[in-house]
Amino acid sequence: MDATGLELRGIRFGYGDWQVTYDLAVPSGSFTALLGASGAGKSTLLSLVAGFERPTAGAIHVLGAEVTNLAPSDRPVTTLFQEHNLFPHLTALQNIGLGIDPNLRLTGSQKSDITAALERVGLTGMEARLPRELSGGERQRVAIARSLVRQRPLLLLDEPFAALGPALRRDMLDLVNTLRHDTGMTVVMVSHDPADARHVAEITAFLHDGAIAAVGSTATFLDQPDVPALSEYLGV
Repeated sequence: MDATGLELRGIRFGYGDWQVTYDLAVPSGSFTALLGASGAGKSTLLSLVAGFERPTAGAIHVLGAEVTNLAPSDRPVTTLFQEHNLFPHLTALQNIGLGIDPNLRLTGSQKSDITAALERVGLTGMEARLPRELSGGERQRVAIARSLVRQRPLLLLDEPFAALGPALRRDMLDLVNTLRHDTGMTVVMVSHDPADARHVAEITAFLHDGAIAAVGSTATFLDQPDVPALSEYLGV
């Protein structure tokens, strides 16, 4: 994991008096957690990386290539949101197929890829099911499968499992982590819960007042916080 999977250099962005500044380098193939209180700028960072917002200064690189001015659809990035964004009238296969072709003009090979993705997330044989016929965890698995078929090297998790119970949330994190190891993709996760970071993230960045206040190895970073704002956040 020596190469840089994601790099934010001198990023500036804001609305009125609210401003954020980001400098961050994430190793390729790593699982990185972004922790911080509400309003610290975690989701804004993901929005800038995904292209939903544009910075007023600085540059964003993914796998060494600058993506700062690219449209969201042209970036090698997939974002998984808290809302799984499945269309209720489409089957699991069709919802996943949207990640390949928004018009759902799928070839036989692409349909086979979707079936393989469903198998990888533990939903073999559920291609024809509608979202209402799936549990909450299964719907999230469909969303993860859609991320897989997009074959983008960077996956952003904007608290997609926050509404799930602790055990199911850990299962989903384990699934994403397994897929990361299998595919080599880089994962950046926003969370309010340090337990999520401890469970899967090798690296944790702490955001405070719109900036990255500290970054470190999760195991030592959270057990021995040396940043007062982080200690307060953790209740240490």
